[in-house]
Amino acid sequence: MACMIIPGTEAIITTILAKAVASREEKERKMEAFQGKDGDTVSGITEIPFSRKLRWLSNLLWGGSALLAFEHVWHGEIVPWFPFLTAVGNPADTAAMLHEMATSGIAMSALVTAVWAVMLVMVSVVERRTLKGQAIHK
Repeated sequence: MACMIIPGTEAIITTILAKAVASREEKERKMEAFQGKDGDTVSGITEIPFSRKLRWLSNLLWGGSALLAFEHVWHGEIVPWFPFLTAVGNPADTAAMLHEMATSGIAMSALVTAVWAVMLVMVSVVERRTLKGQAIHK
C-alpha cells in the first residue's frame, strides 16, 4: 500500500548526500589543482568519485520507488485526491499499511542498498586491477 515511501525517503536522503559529497569533492579537486597535485591518476585514469557512486544508489532507489508507486496506482491503492493513499481512510487499513511499510519497505530498501554495496566492491576490484595494470605497463 505504501511500501514505496521507505525507499523514496532513502532516495531523498542519498540524493542530498550525493550533492553534498560532490560539492566537497569539487572543493578538494580545486585545492589539489591549486597546489599542483595530480591525485590518484595513472595515465589519465582516476577512481570513480564517491558522489557518483552515491548517485548510483539514489538512481536505483528512485527507479524502484517509481515502479512501486506505479504498481500501487495501477491497483487503485493511490488515488489523485486527498488523502492519496486509500489505506489512510480506514484505521484497519492504516495499520496494515504501516506494517507493510515496516516490513516490505525496509526489506526492499535494505536489498537495494546491499546490491549497491556489492556493486561498489566489484567496481573497487576493477579499479584496482586497472590502476595496477596501467602502472605496470607504464
